[in-house]
Amino acid sequence: MVKKNKIQLIITSAATLLPIVIGLILWKDLPAEIATHWGANGEADGFSSKAFAVFGLPLILLAFHWLCVIGTTKLDPKAKDISKKMMSLVLWIIPAVSIVMSTITYLVALGKEIRVAFIVTVFMGIMFIVIGNYLPKCRQSYTMGIKLPWTLNDEENWNKTHRMAGILWVIGGIVILATAIFESFIIFFSIVALMVIVPTVYSYVYYKKHK
Repeated sequence: MVKKNKIQLIITSAATLLPIVIGLILWKDLPAEIATHWGANGEADGFSSKAFAVFGLPLILLAFHWLCVIGTTKLDPKAKDISKKMMSLVLWIIPAVSIVMSTITYLVALGKEIRVAFIVTVFMGIMFIVIGNYLPKCRQSYTMGIKLPWTLNDEENWNKTHRMAGILWVIGGIVILATAIFESFIIFFSIVALMVIVPTVYSYVYYKKHK
């Protein structure tokens, strides 16, 4: 599976490391200490050295990127059933996170006034919409999708749960985008909680009904 996606893996790995190139270009303008973590209120509450922000974070994300790919393609007994579309989703999630995170980090470091909580919420909303569109196409897997005992043991349960969850996640993503202006962690968390709990309950009820 890794060999089949070799070109995409190279491209996505390069995209994950792109912030290093941007960081080197901006190096002279970046302060010695850079904000690398923000609280739920959008205020910076964690700082790192310039070297770690430019090199460390992208490299950590690259390692995580490869772990996700290896876990999905090598360690999952059902790896052969993973569709090309789902594999593409796996390959592009971390690069997207790396680019968005570094953009926020560098803009703040350069003294730009940006609404971090708003940007992150919008990004997450878009991610949920994209993932929601892919969920119905997700086949049974131990590394992707809604992995519950009753979904893994029943393909029909898996398929129905993921079709329902896909619709719910798209709706949830849209609601997150619509409420992003409030920059409220409580609203965001409440929506995400529903997006997780509802499919779980649905799949369990289906399991009990068809037991």
